[in-house]
Amino acid sequence: MPTVNAYAVSKAKEPLKPFQITRREPGPHDVLIEIQYCGICHSDVHQARDEWGVSTFPMVPGHEITGIVKAIGSSVKRYKVGDRVGVGCFIDSCRVCEPCQQGLQQYCEKGMNQTYNSKEKDGKTPTYGGYSKNIVVDENYVLRIPDNIPLDKAAPLLCAGITTYSPLRHWKIKPGSKVGVLGLGGLGHMAVKLANALGAEVTVLSHSEKKKDDAFRLGAKNFVNTSTNDFQEKYANYFDLIINTASANIDLNTYLTLLKLDAALVEVGAPEHPTTIYFFPLIFRRRHLAGSLIGGIPETQEMLDFCGKHNLASDIEKISIDKVNEAYDRLVKGDVRYRFVIDMSTLK
Repeated sequence: MPTVNAYAVSKAKEPLKPFQITRREPGPHDVLIEIQYCGICHSDVHQARDEWGVSTFPMVPGHEITGIVKAIGSSVKRYKVGDRVGVGCFIDSCRVCEPCQQGLQQYCEKGMNQTYNSKEKDGKTPTYGGYSKNIVVDENYVLRIPDNIPLDKAAPLLCAGITTYSPLRHWKIKPGSKVGVLGLGGLGHMAVKLANALGAEVTVLSHSEKKKDDAFRLGAKNFVNTSTNDFQEKYANYFDLIINTASANIDLNTYLTLLKLDAALVEVGAPEHPTTIYFFPLIFRRRHLAGSLIGGIPETQEMLDFCGKHNLASDIEKISIDKVNEAYDRLVKGDVRYRFVIDMSTLK
């Protein structure tokens, strides 16, 4: 089994450091990918610091992976050496349950095999993520990156892109729909771009007036400073969909009254602590409070192709691997526009 250089965290809240892992030799249906870029998702921070209480160590984070196919197994049909590809939040699933059969592998009833902090299909081998030189993945869980999207800017699409695209599609956003994006960070900036490309009227809801110019640049028609008190009346019963991208705990009750009849507020951020919901705003307008988790393989490929068609990509700050701990601290402070991406060529 080949030894591969990586960056790992050995214990909760410790800094990431150089580490070595082993990858399996490609099997008949496997693709060996040389990782060129890996985005940093806020969930990397949550798991590296064991803020969700589900972390196992040592951990090699990273599930926004782009790179080049370097070798394929004897039975691989989908890819060839030299292809530009990506790997997202999971690298396998049971394949036989109803969600898997429907292409909704993210909701696998037996639990998807996550790209890191999880187990391979054998139930024993730990999975290690994209802060590494290469990865071996079954061809059925690899995505094709459109030629017109740079690999560094494509990396965050494998999580931030699909996480926001999936609810937009599920709730049938179309030209003329009114979409609110709560929070303008790594997820939020992609929600604005994607909703705008779908023809929706996009409103960014943010407590930071500093994000206003960026909101309009990204495609929003309206910007609401939520630190003021008059927006609830002005935007009451206004939105067909609100996507909450915030990873911090906020009072959702403030935003439920902004929804139209039968509209939905969808959670895609993952706050650390529980929240309290008052049900009257839901009951009296048949509103929905829902959640959404990334997307399956077919929908993720659809999203990538949509981004290619509309020339969409993430706004990134590219860093070397030795800056990853600094990037984690800056990410928690919201000090990035809008996604850190590690240049894996800097991992020697």
